[in-house]
Amino acid sequence: MIGFLSPLWLLAALAAGVPLILHLLRRRTGAAIEFPAARWLARAEREHSRSLRLRNLLLMLLRVFAVLLLALAAARPVARLPGAGHAPTAIAIVLDNSLSASAVVNGRPVLDDLKARALAVVRRAGTGDRLWLVTADGAVQGGTAGAVGAAIARATPLAGAGSVAQAVRAAAALAAAAPEEAHELAIVTDAQASAWPHRISLGGVRVSVYSPDAPPPKDHAVVLAAAEPPLWTPRGAIHLRVRSADSVSYRITLGARTLARGIAGPGGDAVVHAAPPERGWVSGTVELEPDELRGDDVRHFALWLGPPPAVRVDSSAGIFARDAVAALEHAGRVAAGNDVVISAADAAPFAEQFAEPHSKPHPEPYPEPYPEPYPALLLAPQPPVRIGAANRTLEKAGIPWRFGPARHGTNPVTGGPRADVTLRYLLLPAAGAAPAETLATVAGEPWVVRGRGYVLVASPLIPTATDLPLRAAFLPWLAEMITQELSPAGRAYEVSPGARLARPAGVDALESPSGSRASVSGDSLDAPPVPGVYWLLRAGARAGAVVVNAEPGESDLARLDASALEGRIAAKSVIVTTDAASFDAAAFAAGSRRPIGAWLLALALAMLVAEAVASSARPAEAA
Repeated sequence: MIGFLSPLWLLAALAAGVPLILHLLRRRTGAAIEFPAARWLARAEREHSRSLRLRNLLLMLLRVFAVLLLALAAARPVARLPGAGHAPTAIAIVLDNSLSASAVVNGRPVLDDLKARALAVVRRAGTGDRLWLVTADGAVQGGTAGAVGAAIARATPLAGAGSVAQAVRAAAALAAAAPEEAHELAIVTDAQASAWPHRISLGGVRVSVYSPDAPPPKDHAVVLAAAEPPLWTPRGAIHLRVRSADSVSYRITLGARTLARGIAGPGGDAVVHAAPPERGWVSGTVELEPDELRGDDVRHFALWLGPPPAVRVDSSAGIFARDAVAALEHAGRVAAGNDVVISAADAAPFAEQFAEPHSKPHPEPYPEPYPEPYPALLLAPQPPVRIGAANRTLEKAGIPWRFGPARHGTNPVTGGPRADVTLRYLLLPAAGAAPAETLATVAGEPWVVRGRGYVLVASPLIPTATDLPLRAAFLPWLAEMITQELSPAGRAYEVSPGARLARPAGVDALESPSGSRASVSGDSLDAPPVPGVYWLLRAGARAGAVVVNAEPGESDLARLDASALEGRIAAKSVIVTTDAASFDAAAFAAGSRRPIGAWLLALALAMLVAEAVASSARPAEAA
């Protein structure tokens, strides 16, 4: 089959009709009158008319075919021919350098095998080919074979999963948009099942895939390391989970010291309780003995350690809130004081302090000066006639919410404590207000919202409005609001390498584990690509943490076989192989049709030479 790289030039074939038209115009028509004296001439003409007609027909055919061949050559035809070489091809190479590819199999990282196969494809590229390299993190390197080959050689494993599916889509789009006649996609991957969860449609490109045939190694991994709760006042627990076929020993570090050691059963969880002496934000790790996949043997966490917050309950909050705080104080979870106030919104005794940040220095470990409005848990007022006063207090305090019409009827709480609500007020955000976090909803509407320095509840905490004060969940929920949601310490954000997260209010810098700092601005920030604990800074003080760890699913090394992997890809043609030689042969298969324009030009030249010879020759004179 013949294809054309510049098919518009085929329109030039219309010029082949010019010699034919000229040939027809040269034919003479009219009445023939025979003079007796010219009979001998007619006899001679009849003798030579056959050769003349054949000569003119030959000249016309030579001219027509010469024009046709020139037009075909200009259209850059390609055809599948025996032998080496290929037509100009746009080929994009996807290198799966996700964390799982760093696993060592038979003494060699899987990624080394994948890079070797990718380099073999680059070595087959010609000067007329267009190449790209796309890695699992979405990075693209295009250019010459030398530039792409150097990028492959430099590739290192990611600290997380990346997105192989997105890389494949991006590579297919690059190849398909190129002007070359052949469009190919070469994928080298470890075929990790979690990286190919769904079928990918790639359009009209031809796809060749290589995956190693060696089984994945046995692996143990830390898939969970979490401080519960994230803010300790001053005690808590480290919850860890290990993925392993056998029991495995672990080590928990906190700062520069070992906090605990132990043994986790196969696929089991472990919880370690502690009350460390440290104060402020501290980083920690859960570590296992190294194995064939080193990147998941350590998992990071961050926690904040400080004294119990001092709480004052205003009488407007009701007896249930007062008694619950007394129980928390008896358990050592809170203390008496003015760090946090619990009050009905209309009766907040500190409303004046909401207008400006609290300037009074606060005892350590909180940063100085105190960076947020006075923390408060604000409740809807019990008498409905106080809603107007509550809204005026919220406005004066700078809290961007207002109480709206009352809502009656029993509905369950969603996203919060297990409870039913029978009376609540619609929470209306103020126009142009900074975004706030909805902690719980009722009937799809906000019921508990959190902002900087406040938590606002749309119901009073009394049984006639909600049965939450009568449930066992009330005490844990209230403790969480006081010690976690209203803490000025900030919070820890668990993210994967390179993920994007919203920038917390007031945060202006990010501190790396080595101590270097980078300023941040805008509405979001990108997590670093290297696992670890990075500190969020507000005016130079730590105001939270970004904890970067690999995705837990990246430790599942189960692979798809060739047939299953082929079923995950929809394209013009798909070849999946575990054999290196077969993959090398499949690359550039779509471009195995080579140019034949030079042959057509040579044939056209030969016809023009023949036409010149034939037109210069004269038929022999009659005797």
